[in-house]
Amino acid sequence: MNKQNRQLATVVAGQNTSDGAGVKLKRVINPQQHKFDPFILFDEFGSDEAADYIGGFPDHPHRGFETVTYMLAGTMLHRDHLGNEGHLQKGDVQWMTAAHGIIHSEMPEQENGLLHGFQLWLNLPAKEKMKPPHYRDIAAKDIPHITIANGGYIKLIAGEYVEGTEKISGAVSGVTTQPLYFDVLLSPQQALDIPVDPEHTALVYVYKGELTFGSSDKVLKAGQLGQLINGDNIHLITLDQSAQFLILAAMPLNETVVQSGPFVMNTTAEIEQAYRDYRDGVLTQ
Repeated sequence: MNKQNRQLATVVAGQNTSDGAGVKLKRVINPQQHKFDPFILFDEFGSDEAADYIGGFPDHPHRGFETVTYMLAGTMLHRDHLGNEGHLQKGDVQWMTAAHGIIHSEMPEQENGLLHGFQLWLNLPAKEKMKPPHYRDIAAKDIPHITIANGGYIKLIAGEYVEGTEKISGAVSGVTTQPLYFDVLLSPQQALDIPVDPEHTALVYVYKGELTFGSSDKVLKAGQLGQLINGDNIHLITLDQSAQFLILAAMPLNETVVQSGPFVMNTTAEIEQAYRDYRDGVLTQ
């Protein structure tokens, strides 16, 4: 069967901002501006200036969605209200399902050097928003790593990669939205095909170098995210320079989304209830 390559439809440039206790970051998917169901928010943080990140993200609540934190460099300490701790190192991932409610902090464990990574907010379907929270820390060594030509690679954080007749599963599976989350390095003048479900939302975020999609006027540069539409395949090409990028795809929920601060629900009434529950100390009960 012939593959249908997706086309680059929308390009979003990340905007510099800050969050938490003054952490400088690039906000790529802003829930107030972009609708990429089921992806709610996406940030890239990265600096070798301690003042840009040392304040971290002190205790704050979440309800109604999942957060995925992926570290490229540096270390981050996660603590939650249940007493759990996670020490994220270079290459590690934390997949946290806030669901009914969690209060946690994310604090750099270093006082100097490079801190670089990403955080993604992935929506939960209405029927799962109030289930018990949980999370999993995934060490870099436990993330499947596929070597491709000329020093390139694909790290399979979530989802399946099809190589010929072989299906290779990522570190995370069993999520209702069937997310695909790959970190990819391509060498110069290299091509790669990533099969995707034709019904799924598909995004590519370039964090180093640049990519094309079969036409020289369809270019994604570092700091840009592209939405790819219509098809069952993502066809990626590098020209004269290498590229490092994330591929994100997932099943849209097609449900009403109401996001306010740290909460993502389906109605304004549910958001108001989340704020009351947090104020009254029952968000996590």
